[in-house]
Amino acid sequence: MFKLCGFRVSNYHNKVLIALLEKGVAFEEDFTVTPSQKDDYLARSPMGKVPYAEVNGARLCESGVILEYLEDAYPQKPLLPGEPLARAKVRELVTVIELHLELVARRLYSAVFFGGTIADAAKDAVAKDLEKGIHALKALARFEPFIAGKGFTLADCAAAVHLPLVSLSTKLAYGRDFLDAIPQAKPYVKMLGERPAVAQVNAGRKAAQEAMAARAKK
Repeated sequence: MFKLCGFRVSNYHNKVLIALLEKGVAFEEDFTVTPSQKDDYLARSPMGKVPYAEVNGARLCESGVILEYLEDAYPQKPLLPGEPLARAKVRELVTVIELHLELVARRLYSAVFFGGTIADAAKDAVAKDLEKGIHALKALARFEPFIAGKGFTLADCAAAVHLPLVSLSTKLAYGRDFLDAIPQAKPYVKMLGERPAVAQVNAGRKAAQEAMAARAKK
């Protein structure tokens, strides 16, 4: 049995969760797990991050690695194309979305979501890096209707959880949505949100956020 361990506010946890639902894989979920640098947690997830997976007594960490395992172990409904170059193009999109957009925008999260601060110079640097990532995504995305072409892939799993965060964080930090530079992006994200798997995961994320906010008020 495959078990996914993390929490539903985590976009990387939710990326794997969408893939599991799309593939129709039977799984268990522990959504009470949070990142930690304590020794007992590091024994399960060596970087102290979420998610990690438990598979037949073994553990896997890093969401991209977990998704590659799922593709190998459950090929009946693939989320990567069969042809090598097409598979590489999906991975290329995932890399741009995660490395050059979400992880760049993440430098804003403390300030825009959690009441922290960010220096003007750092904020300007984030904007410059995000503009490079937006340019790359605009050049690579196909929206036919999915981001890599006609079929739903792992790139759509990534886009569904990361692009809304890029959109919201840039609006809050800069007063403008950087995704507006890609006219197809908003209709595409809306379409993804209407898919049953994505809608289910988004509902779980919203409930988890509300519960977190309620705990913070106590």
